[in-house]
Amino acid sequence: MSLHDPATSSWAKLDKPPTEQSLTFTVAVRVDEERRAALEKVFWEVSDPDNIQYGNHLTLENVTELLAVPLERSNLVRNYFLDAGATSASVAPSRDMITVTMPVSAAEAALSTTFHVFGHNHHKTQIIRASAFYGLPRTVAEHVIMVGELLQFPNLYMKKLTGLVGGTGSWPNSCKAAACRGLVTPSVIAQRYQLPAATNVPDAANSMSVSEFQGQYYKDSDLKSFGASCGVNVAIAKNIGRNQQSAGVESELDIEYIKAVAPDVPLTVIYDDQYSLLNWANALNSMRDPPLVNSVSYGNDEAQQSSTEFMYTANTAFMKAGVRGLSVLFASGDQGVCGREGCGFFRTKFNPDFPAGSPYITSVGGTNFATNAIGDETAWNDGGGGFSDTFAIPEFQKAAVAAYKSNPDANLPPQAYWNNTGRGYPDIAALGGLKAPYCIATGGTFSGVAGTSAACPVAAGVFARLNGLRLAAGKKPMGFLNPFIYKNPSGFHDVTSGVNNAGGKAGFTAVKGWDAATGFGTPNYEALKTLAMGASASQIVV
Repeated sequence: MSLHDPATSSWAKLDKPPTEQSLTFTVAVRVDEERRAALEKVFWEVSDPDNIQYGNHLTLENVTELLAVPLERSNLVRNYFLDAGATSASVAPSRDMITVTMPVSAAEAALSTTFHVFGHNHHKTQIIRASAFYGLPRTVAEHVIMVGELLQFPNLYMKKLTGLVGGTGSWPNSCKAAACRGLVTPSVIAQRYQLPAATNVPDAANSMSVSEFQGQYYKDSDLKSFGASCGVNVAIAKNIGRNQQSAGVESELDIEYIKAVAPDVPLTVIYDDQYSLLNWANALNSMRDPPLVNSVSYGNDEAQQSSTEFMYTANTAFMKAGVRGLSVLFASGDQGVCGREGCGFFRTKFNPDFPAGSPYITSVGGTNFATNAIGDETAWNDGGGGFSDTFAIPEFQKAAVAAYKSNPDANLPPQAYWNNTGRGYPDIAALGGLKAPYCIATGGTFSGVAGTSAACPVAAGVFARLNGLRLAAGKKPMGFLNPFIYKNPSGFHDVTSGVNNAGGKAGFTAVKGWDAATGFGTPNYEALKTLAMGASASQIVV
C-alpha cells in the first residue's frame, strides 16, 4: 500500500477539509476465495465463443447467489460505519460492496487516518484523500478487502492532447465547422472502419455507456452544435450521477464519437464526482438493466495503484460485469511504454497501465494514419501498451503473445525493461494520435483532441453496433470481448509499423499479427459483422 509522494505526484497536499464536509467511499467486503474462483470459471465459460456456455449470461440475482457473501458479514461492516457516524451505508445487491457517506471527522475516526484536500498542479481540480495509512478494528478488518480510493490519485486528461488546431488530413472536411479541416471527423471514422449508414432509429433493445469523472460532464449546446455541423444525432438516453451542465473535453469527446459510430444505440452517461473506479464499477454492477457496452477513458500506472488489493477488487468487479454479458473497454494510456510515472532519467523501466493491463477488460490503444490520406495506420508513439507487472498472461492470448515475442521484426526492448511473463496489452486499437486529432465541439467552439481516450469510445461504438445485429437475430450480446477478438484477428486492420516508445529509444514495435503497441489492429466492421454473427456456441434466445 502506498501513500502520496509529493516528489513524484502531480497532486499537491493543501488544507484540511471542513470537518463536517461529506465524504463518500466504497468498502470492498471479503468474498470467499472459492466463490470468487467460481465467478471466474463462469466468466471464462460465458465469454468463449467455442464454449457451450457462450452467451449464457447471469442475472443480478445469479451473481449474488454465486458470490454467496453472507448477509451477516456485510451487515457487520455496514453497521460499523453507521455506528461511527455514517449518514448512509448502502450495500450492493451482490453484498460485496458498501457505499459509505459520512462527515470527514467521523471518517477519520472510523478509519484511523487523516484527510486533506489535494489540488492538481496543472488543473483546477481538487479531491479529498487520506494523507496517512488507514486502518480498521480487527473484528471489522477481517471482513474487508480494502476501502477504495482513499489513497488513489486519478490521472487527468493531458493538456497537450486538447485544444489542438489543424491536422494533416488531406480528406474533404465533412463537417460544416471550418476548424475541422484536416482533423478526424465522423465521416473519416466511417470510411476507414467500414461503418454502414445508420437508420437513426433508436434500437431500444441495445445499449452502451461512457463514464465520466471529477467535473467532466457535457453541455447540451455543445452536443447539438457537433450534431448540426457533422450530421450526427448526439442524443443521450439516460444520465446517471449529474445533471449540472459543464463543458468537459473528455466527456464531450466520448459522447460525440461513440454516438458518431453508433447513433442508433441508446447512450447512458455514468458520472461520478469522486473519480472512483470502484464507485463506477459498483454503480454499473448494481444496475438491473446495465448498458451492454461500456467505454472508460481512465487509468493510471500499475505502480500508482494504492495496493494489489485494489486491483484484485477491481478485477472481481470486471468479472461480475462480464458474467452478465457486459463489454468493458478501457483506454490504454497516452504516455507510451513509460506510463504516467515516466521511464526515469536512464529510461530503463517501463510502467504498464491499470486497468488497461487487467486480463478481464478490453484494452484499446492508439494509431495515426500512415500518410495524410484515409488508409493504413501506424502505431502512435504515445499509445499505451506493453506487459503487466502484476497479472500473468491469460489463456486467451498465450499463442498471440508467444508469436509476437518470437517474431524477429518485433525488435523487442531489453528484457530488463519489461515483464516477460505479464499480460500483454492493448487488445485492439483505433485512431488516436496527434497527427490528425479528432474534431469535437466543446466550450462553444470546435477544436482537436487526441489520445486513446478518443480511440476507446470509437471501438466501443463498433461493438455496440455488433451487439445490435446479434440482438436483432435473437442472439445474446457479446459480453467480455477478448476471447472473441483473439479467435478472430481477421476482423481487424492489422497495423504493422510504428513503435510506442514515447519519443525515446525503446518501445514495442507494431508487427504483423498481435503486438504490444496496437493489439490486433483497428476495427473492420464489415469483417467483424460476419464473424460476430457466427460467434454463437449458445443459441438461447435473448
